[in-house]
Amino acid sequence: MHRNVIVNTSPLFYLHRVGYINLLEKLYAEIVIPEAVVVELKEGELAGEDTPKIEEYNWIKIKKVTIPAFIKIISDLGYGEAEVLALGCEEFEPLLIMDDTLGRKIAKLQSFKLTGTAGVLLRSKKEGYIAEIKPMIERLKEVGFYLSDELIAEILKIAGESENLA
Repeated sequence: MHRNVIVNTSPLFYLHRVGYINLLEKLYAEIVIPEAVVVELKEGELAGEDTPKIEEYNWIKIKKVTIPAFIKIISDLGYGEAEVLALGCEEFEPLLIMDDTLGRKIAKLQSFKLTGTAGVLLRSKKEGYIAEIKPMIERLKEVGFYLSDELIAEILKIAGESENLA
């Protein structure tokens, strides 16, 4: 189990939307989010989105972070992603959970351990918290989560569900 699990907005938002945000607690016991993620979730709530109420989850810790200069100069990087990466720079051997393509590329350049929403589902199946991934991917797609058909096929193959493709 990773000690420093830092989660971005998208995995929290989408796992909440499909009713599986508690998989994060089961897998990691405690996660950390930067203040920008809280702000992004509140903005979503104000826009009428169904967002998780962070204060209801005692296993989610909020941490203030200072964004280093090398992250500030990346203009296409969102505020949440920037703070997740900055927090990753402050923690020892963090695991970052994020879906944003640019954020993931930067995390890889920094040699952070990295996963995303789909990785959380794969690990949840491996550890027996969920029986199948395919129905969850379908639910995620219904609520607006994007995965390419190629990536879905790869995820289902890894999960041992590729024969279930329809």
